[in-house]
Amino acid sequence: MRSANASTRRVVYRAVACGVSLLLAGCESPSPPASPLASADDASVSTAAPPVASAPLGAPRAQGEAPQQTPPKAASKVQPNAAVSAPQAWPLLEKPEGAHPFCPERLHALAEDACFVLPPQPTTTLLIYLHGIVPPTGDSVQKTNLAEVVANASERAGSVTLLPRGEQGFSPPKYPRWWGWPTSKGGYERHAEPLIGKLRQRREALERLLGVRFERAYLAGSSSGAYFVSSVLLHGAMPEIDGYGVLSGGSGYSTPMLETLPKRPVYLGFGQYDSVASPLRALAARLEAVGWPVKLAAHPEGHGAREIYLDEAFAFWRDSAR
Repeated sequence: MRSANASTRRVVYRAVACGVSLLLAGCESPSPPASPLASADDASVSTAAPPVASAPLGAPRAQGEAPQQTPPKAASKVQPNAAVSAPQAWPLLEKPEGAHPFCPERLHALAEDACFVLPPQPTTTLLIYLHGIVPPTGDSVQKTNLAEVVANASERAGSVTLLPRGEQGFSPPKYPRWWGWPTSKGGYERHAEPLIGKLRQRREALERLLGVRFERAYLAGSSSGAYFVSSVLLHGAMPEIDGYGVLSGGSGYSTPMLETLPKRPVYLGFGQYDSVASPLRALAARLEAVGWPVKLAAHPEGHGAREIYLDEAFAFWRDSAR
């Protein structure tokens, strides 16, 4: 139990948006190294023990009121556009004490394997952002960079952002036990179902915490996360998603169902000095050939997530929804 002195020091604050350079900064440093995942094969999922979980944030409460009961659990599959209006204000959230095993300081912890960002004003727009490979350490430049990028871009766009953690076993051998996402077609087919299930579960948990149902939801990722995002859209595995962002990575392979899927706007951003340009151009051509709205944007950058990519993606998604 916390002492009285510790209790008086507890900081309760109104959450603000955080900004993106891998999960964190797409898990790349701000310098332009070559992508370690551009041609990496998937490894099998590691059976190593997961990191010790810290307690998730408690239930939200309005200022001056007693804690409220948790709403009933949402359905396992989130239905798009079935949301209520945004609340007048975000609930007050208690800042956790001590380091979180996954979430950098600027991000709220939803669970031991998920973080989130809140913009200043309540909204019913959600971005789910998938990081690149991230080291299994409490502190890393990759996490810090991505937290800044995602927080800044989310605040400007007025969007809540959910940052779920990937799994171990999806990084190249030289990065053992780093967290990541499947990067090949075969890896997607073997592992997608439970990973997508976790994304939906974390979205539902965030809706319960904030007391809101999101009316629009976008899925984006950088590096390792971008490969998984591109596979999700090529298979139509998350029909509740309203638009996609594929950043510094991604695959353009063929799927038989692509032409019949609902055509969502897809933003593809990459650095001119990165090796991922070719597969991203192939993905753009494949999508445009069957009528998908696509924006392909190259910038004088290297590998990794950048704020400019998310700024342009949010603008493209908004324009496509008009």
